[in-house]
Amino acid sequence: MIRETMSRATYPSKLPNSVKKAAQRLAKEDGVSLNQWIAAAVAEKVGVIETAADFFKKRAGKAKGDGLMKFLCNAPRVAPEPEDQLR
Repeated sequence: MIRETMSRATYPSKLPNSVKKAAQRLAKEDGVSLNQWIAAAVAEKVGVIETAADFFKKRAGKAKGDGLMKFLCNAPRVAPEPEDQLR
């Protein structure tokens, strides 16, 4: 039987009061400690970022910059929508 061990590290953090209060409220609603809630939130964020990075890496495949330029050269030449214009 393989047994996983999870090492733990202490990381001091200074949160804005509003963020800390919201996290405390949410942790209480979930019935966990603030530390557990923050650890789960960080783990969730790490998972989201790693999943997105993996998705885009696979989506890009073996694409090269010249393929992008070819695609852009074939794009219609129309003015951007008002909300897409630079200010």
